[in-house]
Amino acid sequence: MSRRNRVLVPEAREGLNRFKMEAAQEVGVNLKEGYNGDLTSREAGSIGGQMVKRMIEAYEKNL
Repeated sequence: MSRRNRVLVPEAREGLNRFKMEAAQEVGVNLKEGYNGDLTSREAGSIGGQMVKRMIEAYEKNL
């Protein structure tokens, strides 16, 4: 099984993990280090959605 969600800039991996943990905390999902396959699709989607929302806000502030 190949991983499609690889980090394009390896030096950014730790920052992305912190960002994901912050987003999970903001939406109230208990995300732990390592395997999180027990999350529901709704929980995982809410984390990703929160991350995208914050990235768009940051981009718009820089326009």
